[in-house]
Amino acid sequence: MTAIANARRYLLDELLADTKSGHKVIATVFVECGAFYKAGGPEDLRCVGETEFVNGVAAMSASGLYGDFRACAGIVSKADLMLGDAVKPVLEAHVRAGGGRFRGIRNSASFDDDKSVLGPLNRVDAGLYREAKFREGFRHLAPLGLTFDAWLLEPQLGDVIDLARAFPDQTIILDHVGTPLGRGAYEGKLSERYEGWRDKIFELAKSPKVVVKLGGLAMAFCNFPSFLTEPRAPSTQLAAEWGPYIETCIEAFGPERCMFESNFPVDMGACDYPTLWNAFKRIAKGYSAEEKTALFSGTATRTYRLEL
Repeated sequence: MTAIANARRYLLDELLADTKSGHKVIATVFVECGAFYKAGGPEDLRCVGETEFVNGVAAMSASGLYGDFRACAGIVSKADLMLGDAVKPVLEAHVRAGGGRFRGIRNSASFDDDKSVLGPLNRVDAGLYREAKFREGFRHLAPLGLTFDAWLLEPQLGDVIDLARAFPDQTIILDHVGTPLGRGAYEGKLSERYEGWRDKIFELAKSPKVVVKLGGLAMAFCNFPSFLTEPRAPSTQLAAEWGPYIETCIEAFGPERCMFESNFPVDMGACDYPTLWNAFKRIAKGYSAEEKTALFSGTATRTYRLEL
């Protein structure tokens, strides 16, 4: 558990150490983690503190003092869409605070009846993305040009499929390939649940505005054999474990709607930063140069409208 304990702090210094560890990383996108919320003021607006902080980090990086690398070139924060129409001023406050970098929000819908699957991350009830109040808030994203990052678990993929069908003009980014489960009641069942996951991924891919992030498979929820092993699993093992999920997503969505993601520091549970990208490069080795560009940079640049 050392790696997870050490991940309590992950700020610009730690990010720079990772991004300069051997691969050519030119920019990152920040995705909400509930950090640096305002201590006071209206509760609904406290989440804007995270955007303010991250935009400050992005400005530090944009100064050029840290080289050509651009940290937090895009910012994805949190706004509670269960506010319904009242979420609009929160979204507008994020846009103002983002210094031209704010791109969208993420609301996690992750839920399972087995509370041991999520542990301390049991935060919402089942069916969040189907709630009428949530969708009342959700409809304010597209007019503001904002994306939506969706995080939920493999048994819940039907919820994001339904959401995408209801809002065909909204860009939705599925995080972590839909989070296959191998923990709690699902322990040892990754293989037997794979076909069901695959069918839902192909169904979701029918919605043309949905993009998928290829990563997050180092998390505890998936519980691949590489998780928390000592010594750490090599990139060959990670590529073998994760490959079927990543390759299925690329087959279903096409490279132009897929992007590799690092999900650090959470990924520390299975590997370090250079090993993660080595694994992705092993998985992508058979794709063309054009397809690799889409997977490693092009899709992310287009989806999050990065100015690089």
